[in-house]
Amino acid sequence: MPVRLEVRYERSFLLDLKNLEPALYQQVHQFVFEEFQNIGQLYDLPEYRQIGTSGIFYCFELAEHLVSLEVIGQVVKFLRILPKPEV
Repeated sequence: MPVRLEVRYERSFLLDLKNLEPALYQQVHQFVFEEFQNIGQLYDLPEYRQIGTSGIFYCFELAEHLVSLEVIGQVVKFLRILPKPEV
């Protein structure tokens, strides 16, 4: 039986979401609040990678943005939505 993650949302994440343009808001909202529940493992997220060396901060790409996460055990907290830096 798959382990269910407990999902939380930082206030900064919700403010970032609120400030997105409508089409992007809809895309991110649908993924985070609906599709995310169907993710088998966090490693299945697009471009999922660790941030720094702490072992609890990660990010993944979604709609040309980076979504940062804090992962502690079975608790996943969405932290921020930031524009993907141009290379």
